Amino acid sequence: MNSKRLKKIDKSFIWHPFTQMADWLKEEPLIIEEGKGAWVKDIDGKWYIDGVSSLWVNIHGHRHPAIDKAVKDQLGKIAHSTMLGLSNVPATILAEKLIKIVPKGLAKVFYSDSGSEAVEIALKIAFQYSQQVKMTNDKCQMTNKIPMTNVKKKTKFLTLVNAYHGDTIGSVSVGGIDLFHKMYKPMLFKAFKAPTPYCYRCPFKLDRKVCKMRCLKEVENIMKKHHKEIAAMIVEPLVQAAAGILVYPKGYLSGIRKLCTKYNILMIVDEVAMGFGRTGKMFACDHENVRPDIMCVAKGITGGYLPVAATLTTQRIFDAFLGEHEQHRTFYHGHTYTGNPLGCAAANASIDLFNKERTLARLQPKIKLLAKKLKEFERLDHVGDIRQCGFLAGIEIVKNKRTKEEFPAVEKIGMKVIMEARKHGLIIRPLGNVIVIMPPLCISEKDLNKMMDIVYFSVKKVTRQEGGRKR
Repeated sequence: MNSKRLKKIDKSFIWHPFTQMADWLKEEPLIIEEGKGAWVKDIDGKWYIDGVSSLWVNIHGHRHPAIDKAVKDQLGKIAHSTMLGLSNVPATILAEKLIKIVPKGLAKVFYSDSGSEAVEIALKIAFQYSQQVKMTNDKCQMTNKIPMTNVKKKTKFLTLVNAYHGDTIGSVSVGGIDLFHKMYKPMLFKAFKAPTPYCYRCPFKLDRKVCKMRCLKEVENIMKKHHKEIAAMIVEPLVQAAAGILVYPKGYLSGIRKLCTKYNILMIVDEVAMGFGRTGKMFACDHENVRPDIMCVAKGITGGYLPVAATLTTQRIFDAFLGEHEQHRTFYHGHTYTGNPLGCAAANASIDLFNKERTLARLQPKIKLLAKKLKEFERLDHVGDIRQCGFLAGIEIVKNKRTKEEFPAVEKIGMKVIMEARKHGLIIRPLGNVIVIMPPLCISEKDLNKMMDIVYFSVKKVTRQEGGRKR
């Protein structure tokens, strides 16, 4: 089927996610048909650097021989079988691999298909656990500083302002980005919300350390008042990615862990975007030696090949669901493709590559190179802030650098920058007026340099066109 025909079909029938279709229908669709390493090729034969890692999922590159082989070998055996009352070989092997690399204390793996589902499962587990723990695990709970009383009232959740945990109803309920979530408020359950410790737009211009302490104090105030109601606190570790790459001050995550322990509240970490090397360590929690009660992983788990997610819990939580059949303590949740053998085979191969190719060790020089290239953006008139954590970054474009005044949404500055970059062979996506940098971990230093040069040129050109001060 030729290029023109494919583009016509796309415009005729497809509704794209997070895309204003009125804009899409005016533009020439970009349709990808091939990938290799950190590059993808469209149906017209043009190659682009995959600067968004195919939406933050690609780790080792497209068409990696080891992952390709793992999927092909599994396809020669079976593509899918249910895990409701059965198991399969790749899912069994993957569970052991995951437990070996996640923070100590996590012991059980519950599979699903996406990050949103992993979070939804975490919320349901935490909720049901709080209803059943008094019968099964009271002794362990009573060792905490805050005594357990009226356990069955622990039905609520604590989350952060600017949080993003996915797009299903439960995950949106613990989200905090009005742009994405405000429309659905009548459908959602209410959650307690604490401030995010990010001071870029703080009117008081607080020191990062002071801001961290104030925000932790606010979390504690909520917990102190409502700990008898709160089943769990959910947090994105180190970075709120979808909020515009907002990076926490050092020690904030470990501070949350201490407070959750003190007030007998489960800690859920959403490692969907940060897990599998993105921050420079295998998981963001590893930077502060945080041991969560529940962890959600997805995106990079298969190296960007197939949709697999997992919710991991401690043995203590798992034990609260054990009982006789008639007691109905079972976790009544599941998905048709839970533990899909093809996806789990890809995940097993991807995790093995971290050791075989020394992925994290080889990433460290590229993290330093990224920091060096980002430094160059400070000289641009309309770059208001640059935020980096490991191998991801956000470049915030502003109308006035001194006052941090934002460009009006109608000007679509972020979209204009990424469309300019596309002309030069780079695919990236903005979060509003924040240009997100998140290439595959495998990208070469040469291609990383090229990518950042394209972004620099694109920001410079677009902001000049929109009234930027000419040099």
